[in-house]
Amino acid sequence: MLGLGLDMRPHVLILGGTTEARELGFALSCRDFATTISLAGRTATPAAQPVPVRRGGFGGADGLAEYLCSQRVDFLIDATHPYAETISANAVQAASQTHTPILSLRRPPWTAVDGDVWIDVSDAQAAVRALGERSRRVFLAVGRQELTPFAAAPQHYYFIRSVDPVEPPLDVPQAHYILARGPFTESEDRAVLESFSIDAVVAKNSGGEATYSKIAAARQLGIPVLLFRRPAVTDCPSVATVAEAVAWLDHAVGLAVPRGV
Repeated sequence: MLGLGLDMRPHVLILGGTTEARELGFALSCRDFATTISLAGRTATPAAQPVPVRRGGFGGADGLAEYLCSQRVDFLIDATHPYAETISANAVQAASQTHTPILSLRRPPWTAVDGDVWIDVSDAQAAVRALGERSRRVFLAVGRQELTPFAAAPQHYYFIRSVDPVEPPLDVPQAHYILARGPFTESEDRAVLESFSIDAVVAKNSGGEATYSKIAAARQLGIPVLLFRRPAVTDCPSVATVAEAVAWLDHAVGLAVPRGV
């Protein structure tokens, strides 16, 4: 039930870090909601957000549940990255503990089209095995937290793109680091793949348009792409677009009963 603050607006907590979270924050900033975006704090210089931001972890599901109660959060939107399994599971548990309505805003995965050469792998360790023993020039776009397993295959030359510096560097003899923040264009990523003579791309099936350029560029160049399989979907209502999330909130507010009524 609505736990309205002094300004009498429904309080929405968005678990963010994605383009969709930022776009949802902007959409709600123009509507009658008090909105907070929570960022995990892994990126040193995150993109500017259109609503107040909370940074850092909650301390697991119990910590998030405590925050939902103390801040009188009425609606919880999980708009984290599709591979953020832990926070998504914690969100479902915290919402259940506190009886907070929850929605998952999750962009659909990419699907292969003619010309794609995709290799489905479960995780970084599986990607290392799939790369094989022969030395290859590998473009890694998997996030800093997923890099360590590639140290087990030092025969490859790695080209690693990230928003923030990789610290400590990957423990391999040959690695080149590319600091850049997307979105990127297909022509930009094609130039990167060609200039470094890349012969394999390793990525997550993130979905959306912001990072699809590397997939399209690899297709044009005939380069195989090793794609991490998506984690299982969390057990809560889910939508694919910001517009659907706004509609869900509007509907939920219409059905909600204020505290004390």
